[in-house]
Amino acid sequence: MSPAVPLYDYQKHWLADKSRFKIGMFCRQSGKTFTTTLEVVDDCFEAEAHGGRARWVILSRGERQAKEAIEEGVKKHCQAYSIGIKEIEGEFKAESGERYTMLDVLLPGGSRITALPANPDTARGFSANVFLDEFAFHADSRKIWTALFPVISNGWKLRVTSTPNGKGNKFYELMTDKKLEGVWSRHLVDIYDAVAGGLPRDVAAMRAALNDEDAWAQEFELKWLDEASAWLSFSLIDGVEHDQAGDPLHYAGGPCFVGVDIGLRNDLFVIWVLELVGDVLWTREIITRKRAKFAEQDALLDDVFVRYNVLRACIDQTGMGEKPVEDAKTRYGASRVEGVLFTVPTKLTMATAGKEAFEDKKIRIPLGDSDLRSDLHKLKKISGPTGAPRFVADSDSAGHADRAWACFLAVNASDAPSGLVKVISRARRPIITRSQWL
Repeated sequence: MSPAVPLYDYQKHWLADKSRFKIGMFCRQSGKTFTTTLEVVDDCFEAEAHGGRARWVILSRGERQAKEAIEEGVKKHCQAYSIGIKEIEGEFKAESGERYTMLDVLLPGGSRITALPANPDTARGFSANVFLDEFAFHADSRKIWTALFPVISNGWKLRVTSTPNGKGNKFYELMTDKKLEGVWSRHLVDIYDAVAGGLPRDVAAMRAALNDEDAWAQEFELKWLDEASAWLSFSLIDGVEHDQAGDPLHYAGGPCFVGVDIGLRNDLFVIWVLELVGDVLWTREIITRKRAKFAEQDALLDDVFVRYNVLRACIDQTGMGEKPVEDAKTRYGASRVEGVLFTVPTKLTMATAGKEAFEDKKIRIPLGDSDLRSDLHKLKKISGPTGAPRFVADSDSAGHADRAWACFLAVNASDAPSGLVKVISRARRPIITRSQWL
């Protein structure tokens, strides 16, 4: 069958490659998921044309991405081919007891395409051809790989695509290990290859608008960025991302801890809200403003104290933070508000506690927020002239690690002398919009 939409040269090359083990590293927004779901639909159609049926499973980094693979990929291709399909939304229950949303597309001849979030449980739950979408961003990619490979060993095909995400994941090994040459068919398409192959993009304008050389190098030039100096590696960041983090509607009325990084001119003003659920700190909201006046900053913090059960807030008291901290103590009480001076020892203490929360997976952050990921990752620990550790971060359009410090302040707010504060949560407060509050 011919696709209903024109394909660019690099997409045609990927589609024509029938290797059993195929892996592709593509630049951002170059159509890698669209093209691979087309291959999946074509494989099903071809199997049915010969009286058989095909079975495919798409494992994405989260439920939202799995749904997009079905909605923007599989369904559109089936509609373009005028193939009647049946859609089923169900639930996958893993051996661990966890439940995941599972989306199924059934073709007329009995072929089935399933999409769901990737983790070791879902990876071992099916015997089918598999498409690992954005594999470099899958949490526990090595465990997923260990669980998955025996499943596809009986002749099934495997498709893996992603943009790079540092060197600490299985995707990096599959793309670079020389022992795998001849085993895997590797495709590499950076932004320059994509444009040469027909993708309509203004490279110079995109690069200037992004204004972040590291992000450009990784997302569009497909460079493996050095993770050695990053305080929070992409692997740590990937491991605590979750679909439901960052959405105030998921607030359950439990105790909350707030971190506020003060910024007035070039840096961001950031409020980070954590809710303690069991022993895990769930991000409920991240509020960012640039060049916000003190009156607006006060109003935003007032709104947070109204909508959440805030036990403690830690606010950057350095420099221009003196007055906001004093005012916040007056409004909410000194027992609920602590000013934190950003000295070398306090920054090291906060950064260490914050990193431990990521390492122990005691925190959850929003999934797939590129500005947040960049801001968390850009913080680096270096040795000063005297050997004392210092934290530095490049400043760009995404921030100056302002979100990272707001996060660490919120984690610091949750830390009592005996560890995390634990209280019995009260009834959930209604979510009040800022306009209602003001």
